[in-house]
Amino acid sequence: MTAPVIRVVAGLVVADDGRMLLVRKRGTNRFMQAGGKPEAGESASEALVRELQEELAVAVAPADLHDLGDFTTAAANEPGHALEARVFRLRLEPGDVAGPQAEIEEARWATRAQAEALGDRLAPLARLLLAHA
Repeated sequence: MTAPVIRVVAGLVVADDGRMLLVRKRGTNRFMQAGGKPEAGESASEALVRELQEELAVAVAPADLHDLGDFTTAAANEPGHALEARVFRLRLEPGDVAGPQAEIEEARWATRAQAEALGDRLAPLARLLLAHA
């Protein structure tokens, strides 16, 4: 039997000093990239622009996003589900991010070592993307 698939867009947000932005949704303990599910009629880049605004009060343009392609892994918070994510890389600085909004409870900037040190609290997609940060 094939696992149900959740399709999302995700932003690999990296600062000039190499740290990446990780978020944790309310009621969960895993850290991941900001993003979410596209709405009907949205392109992947439009969905990520919207999600970044909703989750972090960050205004970016589709032209700011660099498409890294599609990644498949286990879903972080939905046991038994697969995750298919279109991932975009973008540069922001900590001062550009207002802070957690909507369903995001925590946002933190982490070095690769700090992200790896999260162990099982680092979502599978976030772990996969460490090589791209």
